[in-house]
Amino acid sequence: MKKEIPSMVKDWQLIKKRREQLIEAAVQLMIVKGYHGTTTREIARAAGFSIGTLYEYIETKEDVLYLVCEHIHADVEEQLQAIISDIPAGKAGLEQAIRQFITMMDQMSDQVLLIYQESKALPKEMLRYVLAKELCITKIFETFIQRVAMEGSLPITAETIPLMAHNIVVLGQMWAFRRWALRKQYSLESYIQEQTHFLIRSILVQEVD
Repeated sequence: MKKEIPSMVKDWQLIKKRREQLIEAAVQLMIVKGYHGTTTREIARAAGFSIGTLYEYIETKEDVLYLVCEHIHADVEEQLQAIISDIPAGKAGLEQAIRQFITMMDQMSDQVLLIYQESKALPKEMLRYVLAKELCITKIFETFIQRVAMEGSLPITAETIPLMAHNIVVLGQMWAFRRWALRKQYSLESYIQEQTHFLIRSILVQEVD
């Protein structure tokens, strides 16, 4: 689900090209200066066209932020789908999926942090679309965990599958949000190991109970 952003231009190939240019420029600027510290004139200049041309492809500065958030979420979703599709269900597969997701969050830390710091500036309707994309990413893990449960190597109950999916996504994002503190005590590798152990152990404890 995505919101359509109005454009004065009717050539969709050109719209796609120009918006890719402005998204790339906006991401780089907003990572450094934040949403409020970045002007549309700066975005247009960095994208290689005039401010007038920029407003042929969007209506407001909020449109740019929405396109940035949608682009980052789409990138995460595409990469996660690729990861999951190559991993067999089972305990080892779940551990591998967690590892690769947290590694991806490390590689995309600046972009992930950008969404969560700046998306609050979006109008309510746009923010609903952004939050819905977040749930789509969690749903990918939920579907994979259902496969793991059916495979039978871990005692995962139907009731805990959605919560576990949320836990994995949040623990991955936490590395991006709190890396400034976590890196004082953990390397990326040790963080992955500890969090994976924590998640798997929480499943095994349920079996004992």
